[in-house]
Amino acid sequence: MDPNNVERPLRKISEAFNNIANSINSPQQQEQEVELELAPFSHACSLVSPLFRCLGIAFKFAEMDYVAKVNDLCETSKSISTLQVMMEKDIADDCVRKAGSHTRNLLRVKRGLDMVRVLFHQILASQDNSLKNPASKAYGQVFSPYHGWAIRKAVAAGMYALPTKAQLLQKLNEDEVSARTEMQNYVTACTIIVMYIDKLFQSRELGTDW
Repeated sequence: MDPNNVERPLRKISEAFNNIANSINSPQQQEQEVELELAPFSHACSLVSPLFRCLGIAFKFAEMDYVAKVNDLCETSKSISTLQVMMEKDIADDCVRKAGSHTRNLLRVKRGLDMVRVLFHQILASQDNSLKNPASKAYGQVFSPYHGWAIRKAVAAGMYALPTKAQLLQKLNEDEVSARTEMQNYVTACTIIVMYIDKLFQSRELGTDW
């Protein structure tokens, strides 16, 4: 098989998020709030969906919820240019916290991105082939506070069906060295993006803890 034709989802993810982080951090943007375009952002988010699939049953709930909300943002990007415009429209329509609002969906998508960031960070910090600890910590830190007992119990049970790190890398067509590079790139870029989205919510006094 031609190695150039192999699907490398991790590389695609890290490149897309790196581009977005760079646009947020560009020197000419330092003075005022950066207008982040919705189309490239939602496309980058869509690249993360296969990762949830690779993690199996433990994160099935996250995959279904994440994919649905990313699809909404992708669809919305056809008619709304930036995250700011999208949020201002929901604020004007007084529907920010209503189920199905684009701003609420953005908050949920941000949590999905953050969960993957913490997962990668934990994988990079561990020498273990098991993903149970990294995945448990990522879930506990990002999702668990917002979930009821039934979902938390289902996730805990699903942790025993996680792939090993070696199996995950095989699914992603990465070796240990290349995976570490791409994961670290994503962690760095995603940290900038998550902080940026949090700031969008805080500056509009919307909070993020809901």
